[in-house]
Amino acid sequence: MKLFEYQAKKLLAKYGVPIPRGSVATTPEQAEEIASDLGQAVVLKGQVHSGGRGKAGAVKIAKSPEQARQIAADLIGKTLFFAQAGAHLRVDTLLLEEALPIKQEIYVAITQDRASQRDVLIVSTMGGMDIELVAHENPEAISKTVIDPLLGLTDYAARDALFDAGFEKTLAGKAAGLLKGLYAAYVGTDATLAEINPLVITEEGALIAGDAKWLIDDNAIFRQPEIAALATGEDDDPIEVEARRRGIQYVRLEGGEIGIIGNGAGLVMTTMDEVKRAGGTPADFLDIGGGAKAESVRSSLEIVLSDPNVKGVLFNIFGGITRGDEVAKGIIEGLSTLNVKVPIVVRLSGTRAEEGAALLAGASIVAAQTMQEAAQQVVALANKARKS
Repeated sequence: MKLFEYQAKKLLAKYGVPIPRGSVATTPEQAEEIASDLGQAVVLKGQVHSGGRGKAGAVKIAKSPEQARQIAADLIGKTLFFAQAGAHLRVDTLLLEEALPIKQEIYVAITQDRASQRDVLIVSTMGGMDIELVAHENPEAISKTVIDPLLGLTDYAARDALFDAGFEKTLAGKAAGLLKGLYAAYVGTDATLAEINPLVITEEGALIAGDAKWLIDDNAIFRQPEIAALATGEDDDPIEVEARRRGIQYVRLEGGEIGIIGNGAGLVMTTMDEVKRAGGTPADFLDIGGGAKAESVRSSLEIVLSDPNVKGVLFNIFGGITRGDEVAKGIIEGLSTLNVKVPIVVRLSGTRAEEGAALLAGASIVAAQTMQEAAQQVVALANKARKS
């Protein structure tokens, strides 16, 4: 789950990280009022889920409330192209903040590092830039510190990261405290990325989060009800949004034609591989999980069929705590209540697979004995249906 900048900054402030004075506007009148209250030059920033907002024309400076109103009138409701997102996005909300007297811009972030299987702190004195570009052209300007999951981000680790990046030593103590606040916010919100770019050093030596990017682990949203309430879903795939609402683990894959439903992430991914080997393209990843009941199976089938690109559906179930007869009941319910126009291939194995096969004997499905056979059959049937 992605947060808008203003939402991320509220989280930072909650954990003691300084942020600029400002507020959110959705109308030109509100923008003028906020700028008047701030009483100085303000920065107007379009709130969209993309970086590169300045290059896209979504960041402007106003030197007066009247100018803030004019800029807001031009930006609100406007659709701009954002290169980082590779898409045209509509600006409906603006964050207005005091313009900071910038002396230096720093990059700081905490994210996951798969190689070390730890969280990692990233610091660079080349802030305000695309960090991928910095990593490519000037990698020595980036400091990376692996964070001990038991100790967390300690004072000495934060200081070492700052010194390694060439940070100003007189501000290192203050910056280390800020980094610890960033880490506390990262852990406390189940984030996978917490980024401040730039972290502004003002002319007076203050440290302020000039921008913020925040990603939350979707699998941990149930532990973050306040954050979950912030989700708009406007940038999400509508089928994925509906699946999440139903508690279904579903990821839609662009351009795929074979809907896949299985139990267990490993089995589903293996099934996707077999579909590819058979010449097909998976349309989704859907894991019904362990112990799925008939209604959740029917609901999963409905989610998969709601993708208009799906030309065939493959059920690959290996029963453990998931019972084959319950899966079969769910498929039968789906066939009787949904407008199914594509072939369905079912492979059942394990707990009560024979009972499930018996229930499906008279249903409009194709039974398969192995995963490989099921993949080949569903791809062949989908190709046949496409040509007819």
